[in-house]
This record gives sequence, C-alpha cells and structure tokens, in this order.
Amino acid sequence: MSLMADPPGADRLSVRVRRGTSAWHDAAQRSGFLDALAAGRLTWEAYADLTAQHWFVYEALESAATTMADDPVVATFLFPELRRLPSLEADLRFLYGVNWLDEATALPATTVYCTRLRDVAFRASTGFVAHQYTRYIGDLSGGQYLGPAIARVYGLPSPDGHRFFQFAGVDPSSFKAHYRGLLDGVPWSYPQQNEFIAEVVEAYRLNIDLLTELWHKWS
Repeated sequence: MSLMADPPGADRLSVRVRRGTSAWHDAAQRSGFLDALAAGRLTWEAYADLTAQHWFVYEALESAATTMADDPVVATFLFPELRRLPSLEADLRFLYGVNWLDEATALPATTVYCTRLRDVAFRASTGFVAHQYTRYIGDLSGGQYLGPAIARVYGLPSPDGHRFFQFAGVDPSSFKAHYRGLLDGVPWSYPQQNEFIAEVVEAYRLNIDLLTELWHKWS
C-alpha cells in the first residue's frame, strides 16, 4: 500500500469521521419511522418489514466480510460476535414463520443500498470498513434503546423477535472505544481516509433513504 504523510496537524481518523459525518448521524437518529416503532404507533408488520430490510443489507455486508477476509485491514475489523445474520434469521422465523424468505421483499431503497455495498465493500478496505462502521456501530448503539422499546410495545417475549438488537458478550462503550483505536491505527493515506469518510456519509444517506421509504409505506 502506498502511504502518504498526513497533512501537518491532522486529527486522528476516529475524530475526523465523527466530525465529518455528525450531521448525517444526527439525521439518521431522527428517523420518524424508528421513533414511531419505538412508541408503538405502527403495526408489528412494519417492524417485521424493517427486520427483513436489515437482513438484505447484512447479507450483502457479511458476504463482503467473507470475500475480504484476507485483506490485512479488513481482517483487523472482523469480529465474529458482531455477526447479525443468524440473529436476523431467527427473528424472521419468529415474525414470519419458517417460510420467512418468501415473505421478505427488498424495498427499492434496500436494493440500491445493497448494490452500493456490492460495488464498494467487496473491493476496497475503505469501502468495507465504512459500511461496517456505519451499520454495526450504529446498531450496537441504537439497539440498546430500540430493542427493549420494540420488545415492550409489541409484546415480544425475550429474546424472540428482537435478537438483532442483542449483542451477547459485547459491552457497547468498551467496544466502541476499541474500534476507534483500531481506526486510528489503520495505515491508510490521507486521501484514503477521505475516501473512507465520504463512504460513511454515503452509508448514512442510504440508510436514511431506506428508513424514509419504510416510513412512507407504513405511516
């Protein structure tokens, strides 16, 4: 990998990405769809639909993890305890039944999201880590509130139907601090760091589009 010295006084990557994407992070947090779910203002079918869309996105992302596992940067960020597909599939079996795959349909925004993942996360560490960072860290953080809220308002028995939000053995605060340290140690050049940050913004935008489409469908 060709390295290029960082500009004088450059911040650590973990600081740069938080600062450079804060507006998009805040916009994703203000999703009307998620707020309505947490308050129980939508049907359980709307929640099941969100779970299905998550499955399509994580299927693409975790397939990329397998494809990119030999990349030295990507390998640093592979944590088996974060894998969501088994939990999502258990949730979908609970919500839809054994034929859940026949019920799960990707929305147009989800298809666009997955197409982007297959374009960037399968070929470059910057693309993979950008989408991993946005999804896993976001769902690890938000799930601490959203999972229990959804279980309560829709009467889901623990842990059925909301396993996606449960990261067994992972302490969110400690893990996020460790992850930030890994980001700061990645040997990317400054232009590669910029590429990573730009792709994090794109990942937030794609997630917002997905949630907006769900909101229009179910509100």
